[in-house]
This record gives sequence, structure tokens and C-alpha cells, in this order.
Amino acid sequence: MAIHKVNLDEFEAIEYAIIAIHSTLEDYRLAYFINQALNINLGKNTKDLFVKIKEGESCFSRYSFYQADEDIYWHLIKNKNEVVQIKNNSKTNLFIEQDISISVQTYLIPELKKADYFLKIEACPNTFNLIQTVSKLNAIDVINMSYTIETENLKTKNNLIF
Repeated sequence: MAIHKVNLDEFEAIEYAIIAIHSTLEDYRLAYFINQALNINLGKNTKDLFVKIKEGESCFSRYSFYQADEDIYWHLIKNKNEVVQIKNNSKTNLFIEQDISISVQTYLIPELKKADYFLKIEACPNTFNLIQTVSKLNAIDVINMSYTIETENLKTKNNLIF
């Protein structure tokens, strides 16, 4: 029987950078301000990002844009979401069956709970200036803070693959 070896170097890894954004704005308003500052056109993606968690499944909104002239994909993803669970309260009350709704805060990247949004930039590292992008984001008044994230250290970095 022949042995086939697969060389992992043959597969092309997609280079991407993650910028964490702290802002209290709604996602559509933040996308508008980012569009103005970076001269891009983020639009609401028809497919939201679904992630399985222990509470069930959580849905995170996503805004996307493909910049064809520089071959860059931009994705603005919300990090926080609230999942409402409905539990039957028949065990605690003998006479009245009552449903209790419990809201649970879920995160796309639980290691970075303080970050409100992530800006994922899929680009060739030679043609893109990440430091300049972060400084433009920090210049936006409605953004409290933005900084780059090292993806190698994240446990849940697979949530960023879509």
C-alpha cells in the first residue's frame, strides 16, 4: 500500500490582521464612521456570523467590503451579543408553571471581553499599512480605543474564520 504525504507548505495561508475596537455606538453607525475615515464602503452582510456556544448558538452582526484595487477584504464584526434563554420554572413552584427568561452575554472572542468590535483585514502584508489604519481609527471621535491583536495567542481564533 502506498503512503501519501501531504505537505502543509503547499497550502496558501490567508494573511489577516485583527484590530479590536472599543466603542459604545451601534454597529451600523460605527460602520458609517469607519467608512468615512478609511475611505471604504462597509455594508451589512446578508449572512451573520453564527457561533456555537454552551448556551446554544449565538449570532454576531457583520459588515463587509472588498477593495478590488488593493485586493483587501474588510470585515467589521460585533464581539458582544445577548442570548435569551427560556427556562421552565415548574420545579420551584408546585402550583403555577412559569417560564423564566434569562439573558446571557456571549462573546465572539471570550478572551477579549472588553472589545466591542473587531475589524478583520484580509490583505497581503506587503501592500497594507496596519499602523496607519489604527491611527486613523483612533482619530474617530466615537471610537474610544483601537489596537491590533496578535491572533497566535487567541484560543478561539477559529471563530474569526468565515
